[in-house]
Amino acid sequence: MKIAVIGCGNMGGAIVKGLYESGLCSASELFCADVLPQNLDAMKAIDAGIYVSNVNAEVVKQADYVILAVKPWLMNEVLDSIFSVLDLKKHTLISIAAGVELAQIRTKLAANFTLFRVLPNTAIALRQSMTFVSSLNASAEQESSVLSIFSQLGKAIVIPESQMAAYTSISSCGIAYALRYVRAAVEGSVELGIRPDIAQEVIAQTIMGAASLLLNNKENAEVEVDKVTTPGGWTIKGLNKMEEYGFSNAVIQGIKANTNK
Repeated sequence: MKIAVIGCGNMGGAIVKGLYESGLCSASELFCADVLPQNLDAMKAIDAGIYVSNVNAEVVKQADYVILAVKPWLMNEVLDSIFSVLDLKKHTLISIAAGVELAQIRTKLAANFTLFRVLPNTAIALRQSMTFVSSLNASAEQESSVLSIFSQLGKAIVIPESQMAAYTSISSCGIAYALRYVRAAVEGSVELGIRPDIAQEVIAQTIMGAASLLLNNKENAEVEVDKVTTPGGWTIKGLNKMEEYGFSNAVIQGIKANTNK
């Protein structure tokens, strides 16, 4: 599976590293382009066999899948730089540029390329991303191939492009929301006399455990809540106090904030 990545900063670089470490791609199957020498040096540090270039078209010519890991405002410029070497029958284009719709890319290319829009989150650096995939002019087999790429970097599912904003709010933004809970819980722990570094480790492990329960047991979250909520116990008192201060409503309103018109 020959994959070109254009833009090897934080997100693009994490994709290259994850695909290499997962074994899905050997070094000779990865082709990286970036304007910054330090980003290309970082790709070579993964494996000296990874092909690097500061010319976008050079990496595209050698690959079947082209991942566009660039800032949204650079998309048109990058498409212009590779247009002459794109092959309608060979290349599958995958954009991770936030906010750039598939229709915009199709209009720019003026051809019916197989296009994907992919939304990972920052946990991709640890191969723990929740990634969403939408497509245009793609077959079921092509969708399966792109899912196989991003399933090496965490979990990946196909969604309608019309729901990208909603999924952004619960996953990409959701990383920050979850970490804000951690910060608040650490501050409360300090009031109880626990050192902040110890509290953060305990809380992070607790969240990991809670997530694992949901993913493994496939139960509604409230079922797992009930298992630790005994009548008159500490948990229900804590939950009720959080609700008194608007916990659930605050989360709901935060998730809806960017999708409200």
